[in-house]
Amino acid sequence: MKKTFLFLFAVATLFSCKSSSNTSSVKKVVDKPITLEFYVMSQCPYGVKVMQAISPVIEQLGPNLDFQVNYIGDKKGDQLNSMHGPKEVTGDIAQLCAIKLAPNTFMKMIDCQNKSPQQVDTNWKECAKEADINQSDLSNCIEGNEGKALLDASFEKSQSRGASGSPTIFLNNKPYQGGRQTKQFLKAICNEYSGAKPEACTNIPVPPKVQAFFLSDKRCPKCDIAPLEPRLRNEFGGLTVTHLDYMSEEGKKLYNELHEKNANFRFLPAILFDKSIEQDKDGMATIQRFLVDVGDYKSLRLGGQFDPTAEICDNKIDDTNNGKIDCDDPTCKEDLICRPEKPNQIDLFVMSQCPYGAKAVIAMQDVIKNFAGKLKLNIHFIGSEQGGKLTSMHGPAEVEEDIRQACAIKQYTKNQKYMSYLTCRSADYRSPNWEACTGKDGISASVIKKCVESEGEALLKKDFELAQLLNINASPTLLANNKYKFNGIDAETIKKNFCQYNSSLDGCKNTLSSNTSGNVPAGSCAQ
Repeated sequence: MKKTFLFLFAVATLFSCKSSSNTSSVKKVVDKPITLEFYVMSQCPYGVKVMQAISPVIEQLGPNLDFQVNYIGDKKGDQLNSMHGPKEVTGDIAQLCAIKLAPNTFMKMIDCQNKSPQQVDTNWKECAKEADINQSDLSNCIEGNEGKALLDASFEKSQSRGASGSPTIFLNNKPYQGGRQTKQFLKAICNEYSGAKPEACTNIPVPPKVQAFFLSDKRCPKCDIAPLEPRLRNEFGGLTVTHLDYMSEEGKKLYNELHEKNANFRFLPAILFDKSIEQDKDGMATIQRFLVDVGDYKSLRLGGQFDPTAEICDNKIDDTNNGKIDCDDPTCKEDLICRPEKPNQIDLFVMSQCPYGAKAVIAMQDVIKNFAGKLKLNIHFIGSEQGGKLTSMHGPAEVEEDIRQACAIKQYTKNQKYMSYLTCRSADYRSPNWEACTGKDGISASVIKKCVESEGEALLKKDFELAQLLNINASPTLLANNKYKFNGIDAETIKKNFCQYNSSLDGCKNTLSSNTSGNVPAGSCAQ
């Protein structure tokens, strides 16, 4: 699930699952029901969220809505795979079997499961009882060949629709661009009826008006946040947006006003809400964890890294009026354009609990071996500091593991000995038992603990600052020779990109494995 900056919302039964969880009390008033297609993963939080939001709409519209659910994954040989692993595959199958066996009540079971989506592989038993679905029939479907056939066909349906991100949504055969709250789904569907409409469509509340300011800078090619506007409208139906450029009088005035009130407000682009956001409680609740107070506004954390008051390092203009242009200006020292080239070096930036980053760390072992001591490897971690506290995308546990890995790197640098610990942890990054990866290859748990307690946070903070300075927020991201950015999670892809800048190395002639050894497709975790 890809993201633009921090905020971007991520996004077939036999012959496809078609059903509507209708109640007999809702009358059919249309000749042809509106079709709504969901393509999801049963453990994806974004997929779970839209399933929870659509459930009341299905009940309100009844037979006037043709609701179809399919699941995203792939098949390799006889093995069915989904992004979040085998438990998700079982959860997908359980839900498809419920759809087939109980087309009028399956959503009750899914609603129940979605209260604990991490247990979808087992909670179908109690949830089937709640939905009054025969547990014996459901069990036979899930555990037999029928369930696998349903999921295989569902995966094929999703692939034919080009659905790779959960959720992918189609309304009346068109990509859905509307909001993902219950009332927004209802309004969008009701707008599709051309004649008679269900009773639920006659009394849809008008969404509160919310004012947002998009503050950016046209001098920054990576600061275009206009594409986020329709995504915000998904959450705020009454959104009004004012676009401001820093170089305009009004833009500079707003920037300076906010920077004076909060010195941490420095980087662009920025999306700012005035107090009207508080009127849309549902929308605000959706993005609350991404909001920070800046003066009288609430700023959406985008992870922007463009300082409009600093020197732009490649425009041949003295932006700061200090007589120094581009790379001659001290503020450009760490810009990729100005960084000195260091042959035969790879810098890998990861989050320790990102599945893509974990694959890249494991693959790096083959890369190191391939270049037989000719490769210098540096590993750094991605995150941020908020209110004096270090934070990372996957929560406090990831920060703790980042610190341990940073300490392993510091204490066992010689011959890249630290890779023993890092690859072991990456193979089972969710396990809390980190000490199981010590005690061999000379890696001592007590040495790591001592470092964690003394300098661990300082080491990690330094890494976070470097990643932010280089505008690196996706795990994994790699630098070749200290300045050329690229991506890759398997050994062959990493080697191939690295060798674009180091073609004279003997190892560049070898072909390495491109097997990512697991159910994780190519991608990244992005803040």
